[in-house]
Amino acid sequence: MLTRLHIENIAVIEKAEIAFEKGLNVLTGETGAGKSMIIDAINAVLGERVSREIVRTGSERADVTALFTDLSGAACAALEEQGYAPDEDGCLLIRRTVGAEGKSSCRINGQPATAAVLREIGRSLVNIHGQHDNQSLLDPERHVDYLDQMGGLLPLREDYRASYTELCRLRSERRKVDMDEAAKARRMDMLRYQIDEIEAAALQEGEEAHLMEQRSLYRNAERIAESVAAAKQALTGDEESDGALARLTGAVEALTDAGRYVSELEELAKRAQGLLYELEECVGDLRGFGSGLEYDPQELDRIETRLELIKRLESKYGSSEAEVLRFLEQAQAEWEEIELSDQRAAQLDTECAAALERAEEKAARLTQARREAALHFAEQVGEQLRFLDMPRVRLEVAVEPAELSSQGADRVEFLISANPGEPVRPLARIASGGELSRIMLALKSVMAGVDDIDTLIFDEIDTGISGRAAQKVGLRLRQLGENRQILCVTHLAQIAAMGHQHLLIRKEVRQDRTYTEVAALNVSGREEELARIIGGEVTPANLQAAREMLAKAEETENRG
Repeated sequence: MLTRLHIENIAVIEKAEIAFEKGLNVLTGETGAGKSMIIDAINAVLGERVSREIVRTGSERADVTALFTDLSGAACAALEEQGYAPDEDGCLLIRRTVGAEGKSSCRINGQPATAAVLREIGRSLVNIHGQHDNQSLLDPERHVDYLDQMGGLLPLREDYRASYTELCRLRSERRKVDMDEAAKARRMDMLRYQIDEIEAAALQEGEEAHLMEQRSLYRNAERIAESVAAAKQALTGDEESDGALARLTGAVEALTDAGRYVSELEELAKRAQGLLYELEECVGDLRGFGSGLEYDPQELDRIETRLELIKRLESKYGSSEAEVLRFLEQAQAEWEEIELSDQRAAQLDTECAAALERAEEKAARLTQARREAALHFAEQVGEQLRFLDMPRVRLEVAVEPAELSSQGADRVEFLISANPGEPVRPLARIASGGELSRIMLALKSVMAGVDDIDTLIFDEIDTGISGRAAQKVGLRLRQLGENRQILCVTHLAQIAAMGHQHLLIRKEVRQDRTYTEVAALNVSGREEELARIIGGEVTPANLQAAREMLAKAEETENRG
């Protein structure tokens, strides 16, 4: 569960340290005090998308740190799947920093992480219900998700989805094969021409570079020959003068003679002898190179013609010999695939039929499971709605046939009847805002028994309700808090009085800046805050009403 939350520079919150407890934690405060900022901070530390506008004006960055303890099995599994683990005490520390320029950084137990990883882990830690979630009840496409989650059908749906994905893949491949005969013939003619053209060239990787080097050599053969002749003359000499080789030979002989008397000169003679050997090798290489400069002028024409062919192929099929050869492989593969398309089409028809049969069998099992779960789901939600002061509301879950899709072969929709004797109708046509809030709470209460999430957050679950209904909602939230942690932002005293812990969010203006503080209230503080919520000001009558609310909540706890 979420044990501590440290916030710095989030909107109007300069700094806040909040300690949450197990059970129902209620958060109250005047409108604009910053209650929603606390929920935004929790969203941020769980990896949700945030805007740089969240950073407090004048600050370089915003920072949120959350400490989770007593991690559930699902949370530990999610951590392991992402490559992380709790610390030695079994705790999880998550930190998210958002810069004023919009960049953010994340850490899990001190190790770097991405926002995407935080989101994956966060789904197993906290379930946040905001006002927009009520609208998801009005979208029939979301109803199947509620039913499958409550009924524990997600593994069955994933098994079906794997078969459906394979069916879609085979159908897509079959459509690619299924071209008309004229188009097939035209494509094969084009491929045959391309294949023959490239194969006739008999390209070799590295050939172009070698030919360009040869062309450069032949184009400059006369100049190279002159330079080689000059180098040989300098080394070997001619009739009029000795070359470097003869002079170095004389130097070696002289040093060798002197080295018999001076050891240092003997060493120098050896070094000169090494130079002489190397120079003799150079002369031999020059003689061999000179003989290689003789060529047939037609060879240069052949090289030019070959390079033109390579360039033409590269302009059509790739920027290098390697790319042209890869194009050839792809063309050959496509030609063979088209040539065998009739055979492949027949094979794919067989595979598609088998895949369709598998998908339909799994879809039928999923449909049967959904119909069974729908009855149980409607019954459980009905019990919750009766408790929440909606005894006449009847919920049905319609599971109607539909075309195969990634969700199965069903169209699932929640239908309600608001009054006895009236037929059930789509939820969107009947439910008011207050009814939606209570229906969502009923759904959450039912699903709380099947998920493994320790912390539920309700942001203004009290929208559109008051009086007895509000008291019932508060009681249900308190009951949910008996086995897990509940955080609830509320404006109603009936709900706030039911909290095991009451946190007050208040703001004040100091030196023309707004500051928000979060304080855990003691008994007298709770009485004053409840009195303010009840009547707008703290009066003896309102204080008495607040005490009665707290006493009634305590009695409920003792009876439980």
